[in-house]
Amino acid sequence: MADTSPLSLAKELIAILDRDEKRLQRIDDFIHGKHDDPYMPAQADEEYKLLAKRAVSNWMPLLIGTPAQALYVDGFRPGSTEAGLPRPTTLTSPEWRHWQRSRLDARQAAVYRGALGYGHSFVLTEKTAKGVMSKGLSAKKTAALYEDPANDDAPYAALTITAKPRGDVPGKARMFDATYEYAVSFKSVSDLDSVKVASLKKRHGATECPVTRFAASVDLEGRTVGVVEPMIPIQNRINQTIFDLLVAQTYTSHEVRYATGMAPPLQMELLDEAGNVTTDPALAVDSQPKLDGAGNPIPANINHNARRFLFAEDPDVKFGSLPGGPIGSLIDSVDMSIRHWAAISQTPPHHMLGQIANLSAEALLAAETSLGRMVTEFQSLFGESWERVFRLAAELDGDSASAEDFSGEVQWRDMESRSLAQSADALGKLADQLGIPKRGLWKRVPGVTQTEYEDWEQMAEEDDSEGQLARALTRATPGTGTTTSPFSEAVAA
Repeated sequence: MADTSPLSLAKELIAILDRDEKRLQRIDDFIHGKHDDPYMPAQADEEYKLLAKRAVSNWMPLLIGTPAQALYVDGFRPGSTEAGLPRPTTLTSPEWRHWQRSRLDARQAAVYRGALGYGHSFVLTEKTAKGVMSKGLSAKKTAALYEDPANDDAPYAALTITAKPRGDVPGKARMFDATYEYAVSFKSVSDLDSVKVASLKKRHGATECPVTRFAASVDLEGRTVGVVEPMIPIQNRINQTIFDLLVAQTYTSHEVRYATGMAPPLQMELLDEAGNVTTDPALAVDSQPKLDGAGNPIPANINHNARRFLFAEDPDVKFGSLPGGPIGSLIDSVDMSIRHWAAISQTPPHHMLGQIANLSAEALLAAETSLGRMVTEFQSLFGESWERVFRLAAELDGDSASAEDFSGEVQWRDMESRSLAQSADALGKLADQLGIPKRGLWKRVPGVTQTEYEDWEQMAEEDDSEGQLARALTRATPGTGTTTSPFSEAVAA
């Protein structure tokens, strides 16, 4: 039987962090532009090394930013109550009140970027002095255990590092299981014998582990993969091609002038009568070539540019030039690598190449289709995670109805670039031709927020109640040419 004691769980979770540390650090390095060096000769000089540093073209932030900027939660539609009636979506709903209290309008982007970059990130939901709040946790500092990592949404246990070890000061971490929170200390993630769990534990208030995983992609083995790691080989290939381009541009793209049949002038030094070197021309009686440390004459610097004319006294001297080498093939290679990058990563090519001239609306839509499918997949994955966060928050808040709401849905903002006129025309056709209720289409208006939507609902209800009152008064007033109510007829009689 497996050991499920708090100490055993803490050691297993810290061992996971130790196992994944190098892999996640490599991903982190590539995200921040610390890439592998391109190949260069072993005897490369400082100029080569400078070109290698300048050859790094970091495309990784675009990989993460393009889908992350299309992910924005701006509403939550609750499910039905036990009686079958929908729960109202208002600013006082526990889900949206928790969202605003946790400031997730701004903080949600960090959760998505972490999941897209490293493959997964986490959100911790807990009681605080300000109420129940949720916050994102980094994959580099957090690990979770699942009985079925491919299908379970609730981890068996989770641990997050709050302070790294420094010298003799041990590191600190918080561990959660289905009932309790534990304080964990350790000297190093690689030293499992130093792991200690404090005897004091406290209830976190939920019936399951309050840590939720946000995974960009999970296979049936429970492995998570982000958008960065699969693209590292192509990123290295782009860097190598650009390095070759810079070398060719520096050394072979310009004409090289040469001269044959002549020796370069030498640097001379002055000698006095005693044969000693002097810098005073008045004392100089002779001169000799200046020698380097190995005893070889040092050639003089030739000040040559396009405005100077070359000549030589010896008729056997010949001048010429070597043509610059072509670099067009290297530029085409960079372009091809970027296109491969775009195809594999499902990033529209014009996002990377900047070539959008003379593209029709249909061509742009076709180019964006692959990205749209990827974003839709991320929305379905992250949406389920947010729904669990909302249920946990409701349970910690004591709202049993919301805690058992498994039919609620996260609403994502439509981030596609469409004009308001196009959207209004399309929504109008849906209402008129298909009979869809107009109020049901309000959420599809581009840019509408949860607050605006609820304001519209309130104003519509006020207008509706005022209209009902006006119609009732009209029916109750005699002599208006309308049908009167039985009460008004009795009064008239």
